Amino acid sequence: MSGPLVLGIESSCDETGIGIVRGTELLANEVASSVEQHVRFGGVVPEVASRAHLEAMVPTLRRACATADVDLTEIDGIAVTAGPGLMGALVVGLAAAKALAVALDKPLYGVNHLAGHVAVDLLEHGPLPTPCVALLVSGGHTSLLEVDDIATSITELGATIDDAAGEAYDKVARLLGLPYPGGPHIDRAATGDPAAIAFPRGLTAPKDLVKHRFDFSFSGLKTAVARWVETRERDGEAIPVADVAASFQEAVCDVLTGKAIDACRATGAESLLIGGGVAANGRLRTLLAERASAAGIALRTPRPGLCTDNGAMIAVLGAEVIEAGGAPSALDIGADPSLPVGRILV
Repeated sequence: MSGPLVLGIESSCDETGIGIVRGTELLANEVASSVEQHVRFGGVVPEVASRAHLEAMVPTLRRACATADVDLTEIDGIAVTAGPGLMGALVVGLAAAKALAVALDKPLYGVNHLAGHVAVDLLEHGPLPTPCVALLVSGGHTSLLEVDDIATSITELGATIDDAAGEAYDKVARLLGLPYPGGPHIDRAATGDPAAIAFPRGLTAPKDLVKHRFDFSFSGLKTAVARWVETRERDGEAIPVADVAASFQEAVCDVLTGKAIDACRATGAESLLIGGGVAANGRLRTLLAERASAAGIALRTPRPGLCTDNGAMIAVLGAEVIEAGGAPSALDIGADPSLPVGRILV
């Protein structure tokens, strides 16, 4: 396997990720998560996440180098998440990357976190067919993207206009007395009847499709679940957690998969990729596989360990940027918490 040897640093939220790749060959993917420190707060606390990144950065870097059996002097470039994400968390990763770039005299590449979630699939399935549609589903982002070239051209077709899917999972989990983070706990609890409760499908009515065909909204769904639970509690009835979880999850997955398949049809894309933490959800994967197969669309699904935030996705995106002739970033680049997905290299 040939290609540039790239170190990737990811620190956009609550995972400190260090990845090392040679082209599209994964050599190391070490992650230190601070999620347990946020559990008692029911969500990510930016200040706690930033300090956790500070504490984990060097040990995680050492583990990655040991796993890959690579000396830092051997690398060809350093890729780092410049955005989007939490400002304080991004700054920690950028500071580490800049320090390494100066100390080692290596080029620095500030790249887009969301584009990294698309690029990570290259590590398992090779080059992306073009055009390709990507469905990104995580705690902070829910987007549909048209990917013409992972290193140079990504167009956002639609995105969430309020709560991202992962946020909705966390909030509904709290309503049902399930732990944070909500996604995996609701997935495990959803053993009931997915048709038991007719929860709404946001932005799927004919009038919504005129302006928001590829956009998402999960705030109304979250509110509908809350009202249903409150009504049962007020009437002194037990909450059928398995049915509520299954019905809520079915509503989310129905919307995500329906819009993703529609995006493929609209763009002519014959391949669909999923990424982001919620892409590890069992029901989402099953329903998407069924609908993609019925529509004659090839589905690309990275293994669950590569769906969540990690340094490997940033490293392989950096390698693609280098291969495409992308110019290194300036050492004075800043973090951009709202970096648009179309801006792949900063």
